[in-house]
Amino acid sequence: MSSLTSDPNQTDINTIIRPPYFFISGFIAIPDMNYYYIFLCFVYIISLVGNTFVMTGIYVDRSLHSPKYIAVFNLAFTDVCESTALVPKLLDMFLFSRQLISYDQCLTSLFFVFLFITMQSFNLTILSYDRLVAICCPLRYHMMITHRSMLQLTGAAWAFAVLMVLISVCLITRLSFCRSLVIDSYLCDHGPLFRLAAPCSNVVPNQMMAYLNPCIVLYLPMVFIISSYICITHALFTITLPQDRLRAIKTCTSHLILVAIFYLPVILTYLLQSLIPTNARIINLSLTSILPPMLNPIIYVLKTEEFKVSAKKMLRRGAQRAVTQVKPT
Repeated sequence: MSSLTSDPNQTDINTIIRPPYFFISGFIAIPDMNYYYIFLCFVYIISLVGNTFVMTGIYVDRSLHSPKYIAVFNLAFTDVCESTALVPKLLDMFLFSRQLISYDQCLTSLFFVFLFITMQSFNLTILSYDRLVAICCPLRYHMMITHRSMLQLTGAAWAFAVLMVLISVCLITRLSFCRSLVIDSYLCDHGPLFRLAAPCSNVVPNQMMAYLNPCIVLYLPMVFIISSYICITHALFTITLPQDRLRAIKTCTSHLILVAIFYLPVILTYLLQSLIPTNARIINLSLTSILPPMLNPIIYVLKTEEFKVSAKKMLRRGAQRAVTQVKPT
């Protein structure tokens, strides 16, 4: 399982060896891991229900058709896609012992999982920009944050994310995998995958992307968000009305919790990956990929006063419709 039978020394240097499958190792020697996978299943269901409810509420209620809620809708959509791209396949592999994955399926999974994780980061950055303008430039907010500007920001984020992940995947296709087929992760992870080809191919371009991607997806957005909140903190001290300051702090606190939940575990894992055992790294990254999509609607959206009012109206209409249907004619 760990190697191919062909001798790499006898292989033509111009031949690209693409194995028919890889083996996802997952967790190593941890008993009763089925309980963890069942936990992930419940997290996935809650994430799916919560984010679908958020998207439905924004779509149905015209009062939420504002530029800010374009970013919120995009965040909920990304959360649904990220969870769906990751959890069902993960449960299929480890609950039913189907850890073999074909070459094409592996690259497809890598593309979609990393695309939606990248968009998760970009969405949090766009929401941070929205809060920055709303608090620091309230009089210019409706000129700077428009439907057009938010759609342009969101569209540019999607295009850039697709380009970045596509480059990483295309660089994988030029590699030969002539020895190990075992990926030490819980999915077709970019780093563990391209390192398998290190004995047989030049992986320097892949290593460059492995260093560049975290800088663009994690570190630069984190620097922007921290800088924006420094400006927001300064602006809050100049707000004279206590109720305005309190409302701004509540909104910013919810966003900061999301930022901490998403960025801190994954950044610490990348910075300390040589010191963290494989099992701890896999648990950390899997929870970082799955918990934020569940918590985003609970912590951020459902605590927003506008959305709470809209959700109550939507639930009231649904209850009235149900009562009307069960009443005898």
